Amino acid sequence: MSSLIDVAEFHSEKFAPVLPEESQVNPAVYGAELAFWIAQELARRGLAPSYPESEDWGWCVEWSTPEGAEFALHCCNTEGRKDHWCIALRRFGRKWFGRDKPPYTDAVELLDALKASLDAEPSITELKWCGLDGALD
Repeated sequence: MSSLIDVAEFHSEKFAPVLPEESQVNPAVYGAELAFWIAQELARRGLAPSYPESEDWGWCVEWSTPEGAEFALHCCNTEGRKDHWCIALRRFGRKWFGRDKPPYTDAVELLDALKASLDAEPSITELKWCGLDGALD
């Protein structure tokens, strides 16, 4: 099974970039505002995520279970838009070359907190959950 699955897609103008285009990680690649909001929401709900980190494709927020399973929520815009967002879940292998990845079921607490946060945010519309069919079984 893959190390990365899309989990949510939605529209919102709340997470549009604040800084000008030349300040972005890459042209038309956004997600910092969404990632910082997610980190704050997770912390508010009792989880301890990392501070967001930039990547070529967007931003990520990492989180570990007490047992040491490591995951990240990848946050990015789609098609260069500033109002359409995608969140993906990544699991990290515990051994060399990415082997021994934790099951997605270990991320249930993370995904429950994410779902509660997205469902409670009034600016989010057209929220679609995806990629989890069978992944959490």
